[in-house]
Amino acid sequence: MVTIKLSYNTQKGTTMMQTTSWKMASTVFLFSSLLFSACSQEQKQEQKREIPPLNVQTVTVQKQNIPIWIEYTGTTKSSSKQEVKARVNGILEKVYFKDGAHVRKGQKLFKIEQDEYIANLNEAKAKKAVDEASLRLAIADVNRYQPLVDEGLAPRATLEQYESKKAALKAQIMGDKAKIKKAQIKLDYTIIKAPISGNISARRVDVGNLVGPTEATTLTTIVQDNPLYAYFSTSTKDFYLINKYKEKEKLYAFIEVRNLEHSLRLNGYIDFSNNVVDNLTSTVTMRATIANKDYQVMPGTFVYVNIFLSDKYKFIMISPEVIFNDQLGKYVYTLTKDNKLKRSYIKTDYSNRYYVSVSEGLKDGDRVVVSSLIKLKEKMSVNPTDVTQEQGIQAILKTNNLLPKKI
Repeated sequence: MVTIKLSYNTQKGTTMMQTTSWKMASTVFLFSSLLFSACSQEQKQEQKREIPPLNVQTVTVQKQNIPIWIEYTGTTKSSSKQEVKARVNGILEKVYFKDGAHVRKGQKLFKIEQDEYIANLNEAKAKKAVDEASLRLAIADVNRYQPLVDEGLAPRATLEQYESKKAALKAQIMGDKAKIKKAQIKLDYTIIKAPISGNISARRVDVGNLVGPTEATTLTTIVQDNPLYAYFSTSTKDFYLINKYKEKEKLYAFIEVRNLEHSLRLNGYIDFSNNVVDNLTSTVTMRATIANKDYQVMPGTFVYVNIFLSDKYKFIMISPEVIFNDQLGKYVYTLTKDNKLKRSYIKTDYSNRYYVSVSEGLKDGDRVVVSSLIKLKEKMSVNPTDVTQEQGIQAILKTNNLLPKKI
């Protein structure tokens, strides 16, 4: 009995010792974990405090004279469109151009059979030669009879007959000259020439067909696209502002075609505005005349028309890309004296896709952040680099050719 009790107590003691050892190990592990966690948090806090300032680029704004451009959408149109028709009847014999080619004014396009018109011209010339011979005879008769009549040796009636014949023959010769000229014109019309320079369409009549005024057939069409017209519409408000602030009668302008791999730009000027307001749209139609020497833009193309208005007024201008919006309005990030970010709320007036006029919120000398925009936060410390020379408003004007040219 005694032996059994001793054996039981020994096992129980061993179990209790094991339990105590496990609790001590757990405590040590927990303490170590907490210590490690605390150290890790301290290390993270130290790492956060050691983050270097963000590198940003800034532009220093200044109120200065800025060229004002107004942009509209418009459509190009040829400056002239001519339908080429035959002015005399005949069989079409030759075609001198290729469909779709560029032709010059006066260039031969078609030839109509000429035999009949050459014959008519020769007939008129022959009639004139006969009448000129008769006139010479009449002049000789008058010269011969004049002294005889003066001396009373011949009747005056005969002299008057010769003088009348002489006058009639002169009149006939004048008629002959007119008939020759008419015959020559008709012969010339057998060679159909380009009335203007431009791009020619496909021929509408083939060789061997009868053409002429009685057929009322258009042989082809020529479109003159240099210069090229660009028509657009302005609101009545803009129209009056343009007339109020414009510096010249012919305002400098350019058009852009942007639906290409590279934007295409052509220069010109405004030379026309309509004299009535469209009742349906309350707009006024205007036109820009554009130099299209290389025929890069075709009539009917959708374009952006930019008009230069004036450069006599001062503004603070910034790029539209640096402007943010929230519930309080528009703002930009500027720098404090100690190079920390600050939200500066602004009010804007005139704007286009190149720059925006700031009427309130910025002053001369303010540094506006223009890079790393998605990383910016208020009161963040930054390391600024001034890029006004490269990205300021004057650089934008030069890069986009917005400095007005003399017309």
